[in-house]
Amino acid sequence: MKYSQATDYALHAMLYLVEEAPDKPVSVQLLAEKMGVSQTYLSKMLTKLVKAGLIHSVSGANGGYRLKRNQDEISFLDVIHAIEGTASIFECSFNHGSECLIQQIIVEGEQQMERFLSSQKISELARKNAELRERRRLAAE
Repeated sequence: MKYSQATDYALHAMLYLVEEAPDKPVSVQLLAEKMGVSQTYLSKMLTKLVKAGLIHSVSGANGGYRLKRNQDEISFLDVIHAIEGTASIFECSFNHGSECLIQQIIVEGEQQMERFLSSQKISELARKNAELRERRRLAAE
């Protein structure tokens, strides 16, 4: 299974917003520069995150994107669904319906993965990242 590059960008953008600017807007230009990605492509991902209600767009000279939901509520699955959608990654080609044992196993695996990804919060990753940076800083002194 593979998620698109768009999901990668969206997860990293959300992490940046949580870590660096939870309460203030960040321009797409600054975000693209920090991430080293195309501003045009990133803008498309941010639009999807806006439509999903995870962030919102602030217009004006000091505008940009900022978190809309409480950062402690935003899960990896929320971001993935915003970018990839919610369709199953597997569909039985033989129209066996719910009787297809192969589809039953795949669906159960997807459900387990979704439960795990929904339990993983972007804010918790930000906290772990901060701890890691602090340990590196202390080790360098």
